[in-house]
Amino acid sequence: MKIAVMGAGAVGCYYGGMLARAGHAVVLIGRPEHVAAVRRDGLAMDAQSFQEHVPIDASTEPGAVQGARLVLCCVKSTDTETAAAAMAPHLDPDALVLSLQNGVDNAERLQALLPQTVAPAVVYVATEMAGPGSVKHHGRGDLVIGPSAFSEDLARLFADAAVPVQISDNVAGALWAKLIVNCAYNALSAITQLPYGRLVQGAGVEDVMRDVLHECLAVAQAAGVTVPPDIPEAVQRIARTMPGQISSTAQDLARHKASEIDHLNGYVLRKGETLGIPTPVNRVLHAVVKLLESR
Repeated sequence: MKIAVMGAGAVGCYYGGMLARAGHAVVLIGRPEHVAAVRRDGLAMDAQSFQEHVPIDASTEPGAVQGARLVLCCVKSTDTETAAAAMAPHLDPDALVLSLQNGVDNAERLQALLPQTVAPAVVYVATEMAGPGSVKHHGRGDLVIGPSAFSEDLARLFADAAVPVQISDNVAGALWAKLIVNCAYNALSAITQLPYGRLVQGAGVEDVMRDVLHECLAVAQAAGVTVPPDIPEAVQRIARTMPGQISSTAQDLARHKASEIDHLNGYVLRKGETLGIPTPVNRVLHAVVKLLESR
């Protein structure tokens, strides 16, 4: 199968690389420096169970999605509409677009601009770019998707590439669960530039994270979303299972790039305002990260 990855960052490179290792014709669409390195040496994957250079196609042009039956949209949430507009003239009519992005509304935003079927996926992976053409995997790698006419085929496709997939009747709840984890960790990790394991050892940090969790749950409940009941434990578990991971927001700030904070704590803030739910802790974290971005 031809598979295109729109947004060859850490997430896109990990899943694109795993699918390429399974024998699929994958093209990574990304920035020139990264594309040049991949074309020259293949994609360097430093995973928990292997280290190798994976032969894989790469392009800087959105037109490379042409002919792909599956497109993984892995751009930042800030670039969703731009990516949709860039892909639209080139997508095959029967292509499936799978959103592998942070936040809870990216699939809806893509679908508003594309006639092709768009589906959300909840991504649980700890990974980062280790340089042009190089991705480092720190942990996990599983996906959650909703039931559909194509979900079983997708699950088999990814399973053959050593990517576990869960088919859930409550993808909205799973997306919110991931959002809550991101809201609890990303901003604090960005502000301190600390990995999760050290972050939670800070005085008062767990209390702040608990306040973030309660605010997010209140907004989700007001929005009619059923969040899995184990989310408090899931938030705590991240620090134990990914102690060395630094959040994507922290990585963005360290590289002087705009982050997705508007679509994480900022989303909860805006949704809370609409629903009449106060979110003061999310407001502060959002404001501080935006200040750091402005530097």
